[in-house]
Amino acid sequence: MVNKGLYRQEVVLTEKKKTCKWPAEQLGKDPATISKWCTNNSPPYSEHLARISECLKVDINEPIQR
Repeated sequence: MVNKGLYRQEVVLTEKKKTCKWPAEQLGKDPATISKWCTNNSPPYSEHLARISECLKVDINEPIQR
């Protein structure tokens, strides 16, 4: 069962000590949009996932370590 409060983007940002402002600047998005992605209120489109993983230097297929 998926932990509803745990989302990959949020975990990676926390691990890298980044706020939603940083990827927003990198991707040219509003920080509120990134926040919605992190909380899964509005998941990113698939075309954004590759760019997000590139900016955060993570493999999008890598599972969350618990």
